[in-house]
Amino acid sequence: MITISFTHNANGVYNGFKTKGHAGYAESGYDIVCSAVSVLIINTINSIEAFTSDQFDLIGGDVTSKIEFVILSEVSKESTLLLNSLALGLNSIVEEYGQDYIELKV
Repeated sequence: MITISFTHNANGVYNGFKTKGHAGYAESGYDIVCSAVSVLIINTINSIEAFTSDQFDLIGGDVTSKIEFVILSEVSKESTLLLNSLALGLNSIVEEYGQDYIELKV
């Protein structure tokens, strides 16, 4: 199961997330749930890096099944939109494939 927990700043705005685990929907290399989650997460991080000046910390990545991402600066409107979009996309995957594969904490 993939566990994804969003973090918030003092104003209640998303400022990051933590992920760990694998979906277990199918064999490695064929797991469409894991692939979908990975694409959304990687695209969100890359978009925040490319389209904002927000400073962030990133732990994990390619070799691990754990990613921790947190915006260290004030969260821009662009990053807020991107993180809200990530939450929406992940929630759609949960609705489509069920909570046996993804635990989403927002």
